[in-house]
Amino acid sequence: MNIPCRASLLCAVLPILHGCIPVANAATAPAAAPVFEQWRETSHRGSDDLMTAGLGLEGLRASAPPAFAKPTAPTAEQARRRAIWSSWRGIADLTPGGGFGEIYGTFQPAPGREFSAYGRIPGAGQPHRVLVQIPDNFDPARRCLVATASSGSRGIYGAISVAGSWGLAHGCAVAYTDKGAGSDYYDLDAGIGFQADGTPAADGALAFVPAKGSAAHGVAFKHAHSGDNPEADWGLHLVQAVQFGLQALDRAYPQSAPFTPANTRTLGVGVSNGGGAVLRAAETEGDWFDAMVAGEPNVSVAGAPPLYDFVTQAALLMPCALLAIDDLPQPPAQAQTRPAGIQRCAVLASIGQVQGADTEAQARSAWQQLANAGLSEPALRAAAFSTGFDLWQAIAATYASAYGGYAAGNHPCGYTFAAAGPDGRPGIATPEVRAAWWSDASGIPPGNGVMLLYDDHALPAADPLPGLSCLRSLWTHDGAGAERVRAGIARAAANPPRPGLPIVVIHGIDDGLVPISLTSDRYVPQARAAGARIAYWRVANAQHFDSLLAFPDYRKRYVPLLPYLFAAMDQVWNHLEDPAQPLPQDALITPTPRAEAPLQPAQLSLPAASRR
Repeated sequence: MNIPCRASLLCAVLPILHGCIPVANAATAPAAAPVFEQWRETSHRGSDDLMTAGLGLEGLRASAPPAFAKPTAPTAEQARRRAIWSSWRGIADLTPGGGFGEIYGTFQPAPGREFSAYGRIPGAGQPHRVLVQIPDNFDPARRCLVATASSGSRGIYGAISVAGSWGLAHGCAVAYTDKGAGSDYYDLDAGIGFQADGTPAADGALAFVPAKGSAAHGVAFKHAHSGDNPEADWGLHLVQAVQFGLQALDRAYPQSAPFTPANTRTLGVGVSNGGGAVLRAAETEGDWFDAMVAGEPNVSVAGAPPLYDFVTQAALLMPCALLAIDDLPQPPAQAQTRPAGIQRCAVLASIGQVQGADTEAQARSAWQQLANAGLSEPALRAAAFSTGFDLWQAIAATYASAYGGYAAGNHPCGYTFAAAGPDGRPGIATPEVRAAWWSDASGIPPGNGVMLLYDDHALPAADPLPGLSCLRSLWTHDGAGAERVRAGIARAAANPPRPGLPIVVIHGIDDGLVPISLTSDRYVPQARAAGARIAYWRVANAQHFDSLLAFPDYRKRYVPLLPYLFAAMDQVWNHLEDPAQPLPQDALITPTPRAEAPLQPAQLSLPAASRR
């Protein structure tokens, strides 16, 4: 899932949450080595590097993004630096005392080279981006590759704070994919998209060009409007990142070629949607990976309701249900969200979707429905953030379009996207705003000067219920649109991983965006029943967004989840290098939030590797 960036306070901290075209099934092996297009090779040394683009910790912590010398026309170097800044800040807790760079992870400069290109899943209409970072200290005699997919719908650097920080510090090449989503927005009014180097252009080899039949006005973006249902092929996207990584290593070290899965140790890692991609890649035939680490994975299993079911319920019920929960984390401010919640309760009661004669009873009714769907009270409390910033509607609108393979302007519920004009109404994108999309955008509007519209009206609308009810009906009712969307959802369900592959699944018990009870708690037992080799770490006092720990109230309640991914990667890697070292085992982890004091290692209660 992904987080669009809406309010200015949010943007200061978080610049960030199935088609009709036949594609390959993720349970089958790729037929042949893919041909990658638009190869680029760049060097990054001295005042530039692979890890932080030369920004270092202080530059990443800066509240303002790195500026473009010419705001309407950034250079490729400037677009890259800003994209790396945005990707770090959207995922990691970089606050002083938060522990990143001290207890876990690193910001140490990593000089080296980048190779990038476009890959394409068989049958797909649009490419996905792949990129490989090869540090100068890579040793062909100890060849290793970390493969990752961006979290949410982020651009190509979306996993740099996880896979990049760990992999580059270990002297490994790191292969990335945007898994068919990303920040390659397209301005339909101007006919401008983004080139392979991240700069805007009207023609050439653009990373995304909407198909014929798309709207003539507004903004299109790849996740919603590619027509390829990318989630169904997340696993193949990650496998292609591995294949591209091996080809890039062949080019970087021709004297040591070929680099193959047999002679190059490969670790797959990702969080959120990236974690879902890791688990989907684990089911792919072939020995592409030696081990996998999946954090808070967005994964659905056959026979259980998908996350779309929960998201559309949450969009309707949660503003009301949260009134039944005390002590919600802030932001958003409860005083600001309560009136909207009271109104939502009343409207839901008037159409029979909640019961009760007063707001208190109606809120309990909404809460009970979400609890019956499997949502715990801690997860519901943490979901106040997604509710207060109206993320559920943006997520549901985007995923419905993707699952159904709809072109821009053809959404089954009438949702569209447009640039925000100076008066806050739908308008034409300015060159300055458009130029920063590739670097800054989360991959799911609203945010970054792009608005979500329903029935041509900007959201949040005075009456959001018709659109939300339509999104919900795509899962619960019949009709051509619903059948098309449900078919796409079915194609995105996970299958068991290949036997013998070591996997660690890590999930926060308080996750309110990708609830553990609806995802990992379902996936792990099914995978184990099929013979999977999985360690499962369940982390108390951990929600979905480490970057929210920049807010004091979140620091008092929650711990970051990324330290557990780094610990799991360390333990898995130690085992791969020395099989006498044990693999991670199941753990129920009960850490202590840091509040205002610097985080201490003991507070995390990191599991030690031990044999059963």
